[in-house]
Amino acid sequence: MGRFRVAGIAAASLGAVALSACAAGGSKHVTHASPAGHQQSNAAAGAAQRKSETAAAAQVKANELGQVPVIMYHRIVKNPPPGDDRSPKDFRDELERLAAEDYVPVTAAEYTTGKIDIPAGKHPVVLTFDDSSPSQLTLDGMGNPAPDCAVGILMDVAKKHPGFRPVATMYVIKDLFGKARQEEQIQVLQWLKDHNFDIGNHTRDHLNLLGKPKAEVEKQVAAGQTLITALIKTPPVTLALPYGNQPHEKKWALQGADGGTRYDYKGVFLAGYTPSPSPFTKDFDPVGIPRIRSKEKVGDCKKFCSMAWLDWLKANPTDRYTSDGNPNTVAFPKFKAAFVAPSFTSRALPY
Repeated sequence: MGRFRVAGIAAASLGAVALSACAAGGSKHVTHASPAGHQQSNAAAGAAQRKSETAAAAQVKANELGQVPVIMYHRIVKNPPPGDDRSPKDFRDELERLAAEDYVPVTAAEYTTGKIDIPAGKHPVVLTFDDSSPSQLTLDGMGNPAPDCAVGILMDVAKKHPGFRPVATMYVIKDLFGKARQEEQIQVLQWLKDHNFDIGNHTRDHLNLLGKPKAEVEKQVAAGQTLITALIKTPPVTLALPYGNQPHEKKWALQGADGGTRYDYKGVFLAGYTPSPSPFTKDFDPVGIPRIRSKEKVGDCKKFCSMAWLDWLKANPTDRYTSDGNPNTVAFPKFKAAFVAPSFTSRALPY
C-alpha cells in the first residue's frame, strides 16, 4: 500500500511540473547548463572562498610557519630541588600566563602530524611531561585528579579560561605514575586516553641511548612501546629521548623493531633549548625536535628556558605561530613562502 501511495505522489508531482512548464510558455525543450558553465561557476565559488579565507588570515596576521613552544616538565612538587622540577604555584602561574597570552594546548601527536586545529589568532603550545611521576597525575577513588597534581592544576586553569584545552603529552616509563598493579596502570592510562591526553614513549627503562648499539636502542624503544600498547592498545605517536640524547644514528629512535614489536614515530623530542619549528616548514626535522625546559630566568635559563622564551615570543610576534582558524590551510605572509615544506604546498594560503 505504501508503494502505491508513493507512486501516486510521484505521478502528481510530475503532472504539476508539466503544467508549470506549459504555463511558462509551453516549450517542449528544457535548457541544461553546459559542463563549461558548471566549471566556471565552481571556479568562481572557489575563488570567492579563497579570497575570503585569505582576508580572514590577513586580519589576524596568521603565521602558521612560525615557532611553537614545546615545554618540558618533570615533577610538580612543593619546594622543588635545583633542576627540572617545578612547584605547583610555578606551574599554575605558567599556565595562567599561557592562557592570558592566547596560547592553546595541543598534543605532541597533533603537532607532529600537522593537525593543529585552534581558533584564529591563537598560538599552539605543547605541554610535555617526562617520567610518569605521581606528581603529574594521581587519581582519587572516584577517578578525579588530585587538585595539586599537574593534571589537576591544568584542568582547573582550563575551567577558568574557556578555550584553553586541558590536554598534554605524558611520556611514560615503567614507573607508571607510581602504580605497580597492572589494573591500576590500565586505570590511569585509560583515564588519560578518555580525556584526550596523548601518551608518548620515553623508553621502558629510561637508559641513556647515547653510544648504545642499534640493537640496544631498538630494544629499549620497542619495550617502551609494548609497555603502553599492552595496557591500552593504542600505540604512541611520538618518542621523547631519555636525557635528550640521540643515538649514534638518529633514525634508530624514529623507526625500528625488536622481537615482534615495530615502531614508526612521527616525531622524536629532545630535552630542551629552543622553540620548535612549525611542522609545515622545511626546518621541521622529525628525528630531533627541540623542547624548552620550564624554568624561571636563572643561570642558563636567563636565555634558554620557558620564561625567557615566552618573553622572546611575545616581543617577536611575527616569528610565533599564529593560527588562521582553518585546519585545512597553512596561512602565512607571502614573503615567507620559500619556507613551506613541499608536502604542504597544496594547503598553502599566502596573503
